[in-house]
Order: sequence, then structure tokens, then C-alpha cells
Amino acid sequence: MTIATLRRGGLAPRDLRKTGIDPNFWYPLARSRDLKPGKTLGVHFAGEPIVLVRPAADARQTAVFALEDRCAHRQVPLHLGVVKGERLACDYHCWTYDRGGRCVTVPYLDKAKSLPNGVRSYPAREAYGLIFVFTGDPDKAASVAFPDVPSPGNPQYRTRVLDRRIDCHYSFMHENLMDMNHQFLHRSLMGNIRATPLDLREGDDWVEVDYTFARAGGKQPMGEWFMIQRRDNGSPLASGAEKDIMTIRTSYPYQTLKFWTAGSTEPALDLWNIYVPLDREQRTNQTYGLMSVRKPDIAGLMHLMWPIIVWFTNGIFAQDKTIVEAEQRAFEELGGDHNQEIFPIIQSLKALLTRRGVPIVGLV
Repeated sequence: MTIATLRRGGLAPRDLRKTGIDPNFWYPLARSRDLKPGKTLGVHFAGEPIVLVRPAADARQTAVFALEDRCAHRQVPLHLGVVKGERLACDYHCWTYDRGGRCVTVPYLDKAKSLPNGVRSYPAREAYGLIFVFTGDPDKAASVAFPDVPSPGNPQYRTRVLDRRIDCHYSFMHENLMDMNHQFLHRSLMGNIRATPLDLREGDDWVEVDYTFARAGGKQPMGEWFMIQRRDNGSPLASGAEKDIMTIRTSYPYQTLKFWTAGSTEPALDLWNIYVPLDREQRTNQTYGLMSVRKPDIAGLMHLMWPIIVWFTNGIFAQDKTIVEAEQRAFEELGGDHNQEIFPIIQSLKALLTRRGVPIVGLV
């Protein structure tokens, strides 16, 4: 449907900022490079401590595994422990756990006695330079689709892994990316850009919108120009009926942005994002992203331009971080969500995030 024919319903319930993310999905909790062979890494998901373990390179299986980051004995963090092959020994009394979380050794326990209970284990996988953990019901892990992000494996693209902590509820991040009316925020880096929404599509677990853009003032920055230039010997400017199109989709709980220049068949920019809550109240998140930029035909040009792309996108991300953290502070100072949201696209998005989210224990 077009924006003009949208059904304008009521605003999403005011408790969205107190709605938790559904844990029954695959979430990246760390970058692969941050977990060395034979080492551990302590991470969090919505207040729950999790230890990631990479067996030593000479272990029979080298796949990463994930456990509850509390020893069953004294509840001390297991990430302080020692990796022994494919097992993890607590640093305090050497209670030792296998990759399934079972306690397999207590050094001072009489062998005639049964071993104590172990700790929770989590399904874990690596892909795209990230370590994913299924944080919900482990029996559902096999039936829940793993994120399919093809561009990082496509030699026609160069991919940057994004990883940053942002002190706000994850819903502010979804709204920030999907609402392209906020281009005024980036005027110092991008000039005066006017976004026009073209089409909204939605289903039970997704919302998707198309935008096109026009420059109302200022010069196009080099970093932006390089990321969205056409690769098919055409002009980068829309002409006639053709338009540059940006499609932004929240397919719960993930979010994507694809930018097609006019007449192109492959996106010039392909972005995949997920916002992983860290604390129990879910007012902070670790944002992970895979930003893929299509390479130009000229060999070596991408290598030369990459520092400019990094500088430009870092500037955009920094401005977004500042503004969404200000939104979170306003929510806390006012004691609730007092936003007067009038944009139908964001109304639909907020309804989706509320509908698919879960209650946070202790929050009304």
C-alpha cells in the first residue's frame, strides 16, 4: 500500500520501552576475534551472564560453546576459569564442566558419590565474524532460522563489522534507522537531504518501507558518494521514472537496510543490524552490524576509499548514538514514554516491537 492509503491506527502502547526482546532467536554476543583459542569471554544478554569458551586448537572439537557464567558451587564467574581441552574448570575449587554444562569433575569429591548438578548450556554458532548464541529455549534452536546475510560472503562486496555499546532501549535503535525523516540530524555530514517514503509493507513479524531521496542543499560527501555510486555505467542520479531506492526492514528481531541506485539490480549498500540488550531492564544494548559496500570496477579503488567510508560512517553512527541516548534519558526523567508519534511507519514499527516482545520481570 502507499503511504497515502495507510490505515492510521492508534499509537503503540506506552510500555514499549519496558518490553523485553524475545530471547528465542540467535543473537551475536561477541566478535570471533575477541575469543582466542583456549580462552573464555564473559558476556551478557538481558542481564544474564554467559561465558563463551573456545577450546584449544588441539582439542578434538574446536567449536565455540556457551555456558551460564556462574559456577554451580559458589556462583563465581566461570569466565575466570581455565579451559582444559573441551572442558572449563572453575578458578575457585576446580569444579569442571563439559560443553553441555554437566559437572564432570570435582577433584575432592569421593568417587563413590554422585556429581552435583551442572550449569545451563546455550547453543552457539559462528558466522560472519560473530559468535551467535541462542539465548532462549534450547529445544527451539533447531527450528528457528539462523540469520541469512549473504553479502559478507560475496566477493563483490567489502564488509565492515560494526560493534558498539549504546545506552538505550533497543526499540529506539529500530526507530532511528527506519525513520529517515531524521536526516536533519546529519546535516553537518550530509548536507540537506529530503526523504520521501514510497511504500509500506507489513506482516505479523515484519515491517518494511521504501524511501527515495532528494538533495535540497549542500554537497554530497565523498564517503556517501562512493558507497551509493552506480556500478552499471549509469549516472548516480535518478532520472525519469527511475529512482534511487532505500528499503529498510525490521524482520523481528533483526533490521536491514539496502540501497539500490536507480536502475541497478544489486544493492550498492547492504546493512544488517541487531541490537542485543545487556542489562536486565534492557536500557543498554550492544549493537552489532554487518555493513557491506559493493566494490567498484576499478581494482584497488575500494582499498583507497575504505578509510574515508569508515570515517564518514563513524560520524553518522556517533550522531545517532548521541540522539538515541538522549531519548533514553528523557524516558527515564519523565517516567514513561510521552512521545507524540505521528509517522504511520513508526506507529506500525512500535506495534510490531510491542507485539513480538516479552514482559520484563519486575517492570510494569
